[in-house]
Amino acid sequence: MGIIDDLVRARDAFERREWVAAYGALSDLDPSRLTAADFARLATAAYLLGHRNDCVQALQRAYQVNLDAGETLAAVRCAFWLAMTLIRDGEAAVGGGWIARAQRLLQDAPGELVERGYVLIPVMFRHVSTGEFAAAHERAVDITGYGRRFHDPDLVAMGLSAEGRGLLYAGQVPQGLALFDEAMVGIAAGEVSPIFAGIVYCTMIEGCQEVSDFGRAAEWTSALTRWCDAQPGLVPFTGQCAVHRGQIMRVRGVYAHALEEFDRAVQRYLASETPYAAGLAMSERAEVLRIQGELAAAEEACQKASAFGHDPQPGLALLWLAKGRTQAALAAVRRLVAEPRDPVHRSQVLPAAVQVLLACGEIDEAAGLAAELADIAEGFGCAALRAMAGHATGSVLFAQGDAVAALPPLRTAAARWAGLGCRYEVARCRVLIGQAYRRLGDLDSASSELSQARRAFAELGARLAEQEANRLLQPTAPRGLTAREVEVLRLVASGRSNAEIATELFLSERTVARHVSNIFAKIDVSSRTAAAAFAYEHHLV
Repeated sequence: MGIIDDLVRARDAFERREWVAAYGALSDLDPSRLTAADFARLATAAYLLGHRNDCVQALQRAYQVNLDAGETLAAVRCAFWLAMTLIRDGEAAVGGGWIARAQRLLQDAPGELVERGYVLIPVMFRHVSTGEFAAAHERAVDITGYGRRFHDPDLVAMGLSAEGRGLLYAGQVPQGLALFDEAMVGIAAGEVSPIFAGIVYCTMIEGCQEVSDFGRAAEWTSALTRWCDAQPGLVPFTGQCAVHRGQIMRVRGVYAHALEEFDRAVQRYLASETPYAAGLAMSERAEVLRIQGELAAAEEACQKASAFGHDPQPGLALLWLAKGRTQAALAAVRRLVAEPRDPVHRSQVLPAAVQVLLACGEIDEAAGLAAELADIAEGFGCAALRAMAGHATGSVLFAQGDAVAALPPLRTAAARWAGLGCRYEVARCRVLIGQAYRRLGDLDSASSELSQARRAFAELGARLAEQEANRLLQPTAPRGLTAREVEVLRLVASGRSNAEIATELFLSERTVARHVSNIFAKIDVSSRTAAAAFAYEHHLV
């Protein structure tokens, strides 16, 4: 009687999604007492707690018990889950073997069966991994069809989310997002089983991040967080959840908390034995550190991202630009732009490419990419991407010398960023707006815009951008000194060496030496002491 009671309690814990209790209870029972369904329950609980080997072993037992009992379709389900588990953990060959076994079992099964829809899921993922997005989309449509014909919420949610992702890559973003919303209906109603729900959540949030739909991404990230928190002990999907929370915090300028989430994501990916997935978290961490001016730490994070198998571009190109490695940055963005990409992945490269090209004086090249970005953004209809396009367009127009034409897209971009709560991006727009006002002779308005931008950067801890705003706010310097030369002169007057100035301003010592030589020539002095005296006499320090 006690054994029966323990088994009932284990099954009840599973139904309540108390994974720790269900896993412990099922693991403690004599395996001979477990049915194939119990082994499947044990496998699910083990998977959700991060016990990957236990999951595989339990699925193999469930498969064999079903096969021995002549329960062919139940065995197919077990083979499907074995394939999914192994493929998602990077064992594509072994997983493919289980799919082949499932397909062989289905060959002799008569008629249309819902299991045929399940077996299509790993096939679809294989198409995605090889870049065959059209074929993957066809399989997704088939999966949705099976789900609807057999009233299977798991297949419907999986198929719709995959269809939506495929439409994004085809450039049909509004239609793809609409399918995401439809897929969410079954999850919100609690109809979708836990593993499928986690996969669909992450698929949709990643898709929204890729097209810069930060509103949807934030909404679903909050829902995913609640879903994870309601299942104590959950390991899979918590790493992705932390990454997504960090991404939302990054775009909203909450940098300290974003770094904590990215660190948490790396720890959870490693705990779930999926270290390759930690690369995105490290790349996102590098972006925050770059904005904060922690360039050495940002480069280290980029190196770790690469070691995990994730390409940290185009963020790495922006980092090289910040470190004065302009030719490296230019070569990187040109290579990225030249590579064939779908509209979604191209939209992720173009904003950085425009920024680097303009910094390197390649205005015509930047203008072409800004126009392309504007076209993509209009087609996607996502506010953040439209804001990026507006900033890029305004930047190009300003670089071309047309300050009047630059102002409307910059103001629109700032308003869109403000609506999304992205203070850093608003301030970046204000810097350009201030420069445009100055070029048009409206010095008071220019000073107001630049001052507000500088204050925002300071509050956010965006050190490099704050320094740039400070330089732009400096009054006209005597003897034709540039804003950068005034900054170097101040540091000379404070007693710093060329090496210390280079570290402070993220410049090379050779560049600092050149600035010091130019300063000495302009103010007609021959020593650092005399230069310091000049700085004090002219109220530059």
